[in-house]
Amino acid sequence: MKIPSDQAKSPRSLVTGGAGFIGSHVVDELLKAGHEVLVLDDLSGGFKDNVNPGARLAEGSVTDASLVDSLYSRERFDYVFHLGAYAAEGLSHFIRRFNYTNNLIGSMNLINAAVRYGCRCFVFTSSIAVYGSGQVPMTEEMTPEPEDPYGIAKYAVEMDFAAAKRLFGLDYIIFRPHNVYGERQNIGDKYRNVIGIFMNQVMQGQPCTIFGSGEQTRAFTHVADVAPVIARSVYVPRAYSQVFNIGADVPYTVNELAEIVQNAMEKHTGITYLEARKEVLHAHSTHEKARRILRYKPTISLEDGICRMARWAWTVGPRSSRRFEGIEVERGLPMGWAD
Repeated sequence: MKIPSDQAKSPRSLVTGGAGFIGSHVVDELLKAGHEVLVLDDLSGGFKDNVNPGARLAEGSVTDASLVDSLYSRERFDYVFHLGAYAAEGLSHFIRRFNYTNNLIGSMNLINAAVRYGCRCFVFTSSIAVYGSGQVPMTEEMTPEPEDPYGIAKYAVEMDFAAAKRLFGLDYIIFRPHNVYGERQNIGDKYRNVIGIFMNQVMQGQPCTIFGSGEQTRAFTHVADVAPVIARSVYVPRAYSQVFNIGADVPYTVNELAEIVQNAMEKHTGITYLEARKEVLHAHSTHEKARRILRYKPTISLEDGICRMARWAWTVGPRSSRRFEGIEVERGLPMGWAD
């Protein structure tokens, strides 16, 4: 991506969650575009090895308001890409305080600092979790009706951006990605990212665990179809103050997904079905708006993307899945999450 002439001074960008999955890929794209990049990450779900050596890393949390303020004051960022969040929709019911502290209050710390010190544009990754259930296919014109604390927090941040734009003129772009997978995903997190969970189980010779019948549907998106669009969006003025769904178009059942993963891993370990948990059964969105304004065009099929991720997974090997420290509500915790 060529930097516009008025950006030739190398814009400064902050990427929260830049040691994590999607964030680290966005960092790569920004560096290719000539940005100076500072990563802010507490390494709770990411890894130092994910951070491109061309970027600087500040270890810390978006919940630390004084740290956020000092970084903005010192660096005077041109752009902010906020990808630091704990994206576990199902688990968010049982970690409400943690969810709102990290995903809502942490975002407010960043927005406050952006207003105080200024930035050209603030890019925020929300989620299709804001739509809730019964709205398929999901379009940006729909009124969000989130059903879990994670989606509620994301939608609250979206509404705050609109308020900050009205009062302070803060330019922003919101993306609602869904079920993104690929290299560098934390496959050791048993609460989120089903493809990573399946691959981790298969490498350990365990069956893929599925909640419910497995007939729930999702559209799965390779990270290489998402990160470049997020990174270049700040150079598209028409995208400012807009919300975009971004992801793959074709939904698959979780049963189909397990078969595709095991074929790609070249190891068949079967499936174990667990009691259904409370979740949206069918979730996929349309992407015409992103195509029209951002020239978005995903090119990686699910089979090809999973094969790419499988090759990477075998190189890093299985990772131990630990219980989330700090479960706040034990009541109703799904089977397999309680231990």
